[in-house]
Amino acid sequence: MNINKLKKKSAIEAIKYVPKNAILGIGTGSTVLYFIKELSKISSFIKGVVSSSKISTLYLKKYNIKTFDVKYIDKIEIYVDGADEINDDMQMLKGGGGALTGEKILSEMANTFVCIADFTKKVNILGSKNPLPIEIISIAYSFIKSKIIELGGFPVLRKNFLTDYKNIILDVYDLVIDDPINIEKKINNIPGVVTVGLFSIRKADVAIIAYKDKIRVIKK
Repeated sequence: MNINKLKKKSAIEAIKYVPKNAILGIGTGSTVLYFIKELSKISSFIKGVVSSSKISTLYLKKYNIKTFDVKYIDKIEIYVDGADEINDDMQMLKGGGGALTGEKILSEMANTFVCIADFTKKVNILGSKNPLPIEIISIAYSFIKSKIIELGGFPVLRKNFLTDYKNIILDVYDLVIDDPINIEKKINNIPGVVTVGLFSIRKADVAIIAYKDKIRVIKK
């Protein structure tokens, strides 16, 4: 089984959800790169794209897709992104690539959030396969670390990594995420937290999950 082929299948399916003459948002990650390649085939039918990361912006420019600076955009019609994990409620854990803050901003700006993934990203409980990333301001490192331990998690500093906004990331292991919305709110309320990689309050509207023999589309 070739996971990359499944990523491409979900990306191709997502093209169906791109409206003509729209400004759309693009996330970050390997599945999104397949979507960018497919989008380049219809780029003349859209106004352009805002991106969640410098990496994705570079790929958009590589494929000659017009980009906009998100600072000057307040609304987008559709946001397409992958996930590290996604459950049946279309809540997600994201941020393995470190672009969680940009991703969260664009998902909130979008009328429709489309998640593209392969079946290996499907979980019953978020956090069962991956640590939970939290982007934080560096001066709050010790304080936030202690607060996460109080919540039952084991935070580890992501080494040799700064986000696009020059912040650091804590990857939290062993945190029981049985109530994603409540945990997202609790972590977001800790002073010094920029954002947490739980997308449970603003979850996906459409999830496109590729399996070996089928595409499963989940809608809110």
